[in-house]
Amino acid sequence: MVRRSVALLGATGSVGTQALDVLRREPERFELVAISSGTQLEGLAEIAREFSVARVGIARASDAPAMAALLEPGVEVVTGEDGLSELAASADIVINAVVGFAGLPVTMAALSAGKRLALANKESLIAAAPLVAAVRDTPGAQILPIDSEHCAIHQCLASSSAPGHPDVRRLILTASGGPFRGWSRERLRSATRADALVHPTWSMGPKITIDSSTLMNKGLEVLEASALFSVEVGRVTVVVHPQSIVHSMVEYVDGSVIAQLSRPDMRLPIAYCLGLPERLDHAWGALDFASGLSLTFETPDREAFPALGLAYDAAARGGAAPAWLSAANEVAVAACLEERLAWSDIVPVVAEVMARYVDDPLASLADLVENDAAARRLAAASVTKRS
Repeated sequence: MVRRSVALLGATGSVGTQALDVLRREPERFELVAISSGTQLEGLAEIAREFSVARVGIARASDAPAMAALLEPGVEVVTGEDGLSELAASADIVINAVVGFAGLPVTMAALSAGKRLALANKESLIAAAPLVAAVRDTPGAQILPIDSEHCAIHQCLASSSAPGHPDVRRLILTASGGPFRGWSRERLRSATRADALVHPTWSMGPKITIDSSTLMNKGLEVLEASALFSVEVGRVTVVVHPQSIVHSMVEYVDGSVIAQLSRPDMRLPIAYCLGLPERLDHAWGALDFASGLSLTFETPDREAFPALGLAYDAAARGGAAPAWLSAANEVAVAACLEERLAWSDIVPVVAEVMARYVDDPLASLADLVENDAAARRLAAASVTKRS
């Protein structure tokens, strides 16, 4: 058995914590050689000691002395965007669990170095889809999605081998509906940040939990699915499935539908991305079909949850529009989490920013950075006005 090296970037977050659980159970298959976190220095040091990690990355250079003091002698500390990029090129498998646009350097560096990228950072792919596409053809480069929905699609597409999947009628992403499923637009005006952070089926980080409550998460996943699987966005649809047992489906042109089912457990898609082409024998998502399993499906209420429509509109405009959508949403969600913006104002802030977007084909990384900054400035101004 060949032991593969792993870089886990975003190690102290929700996905990172669950990835560590998978790695603990497979010490003969995988060696954790590099980890990173933004500002969680003590938590990062604990992981480094447990796994004898050789390289550690943090966000701020000013924190480097404090980080080094927490580590064993000889452990290398790298900082900032360049440091993350170094770590992303240092292992056979790179898990990108960095939150938000900050994960883009990891995605680009891993693919440019011909690595397997286990991707939990949807924002970087959505914002920079044309740029990521340019480096996906690097020999050895591979993207495997950690999101449960996209991991499910990856498995369901095993029956389709032609480029562009002409034998596929549509990709069907499932959504739990979040904590506000069934709420009317009027009732949603009274929704609070605390209400939004209580997800009915998944345990996730605060940013993605808020995104799930607005259905922006599902809108971003529509864009991600189109980019990941080279399928036009019009062939990606969403259904609400409150049990979160069917993680997504693929409908073929002959009417066949292939679905991936399991209990909600992020360790399953993480293990799938690490182990492919083998499956790791831990059965985290095993189902008991004798226990009266019930599966129901609903159409999303796009009037009450307009974020989904904003995502389809951004896809239709193309270019830098998805980058604006992702950036504006990041700013609005951060403001909500910091209690500077009401939950009910998150999507209106994003809609206000998108109304100011002027078509841009997104020709370079510098162009992307400029567009991202412009959308963030407009979103910040909108938040200030509303608060």
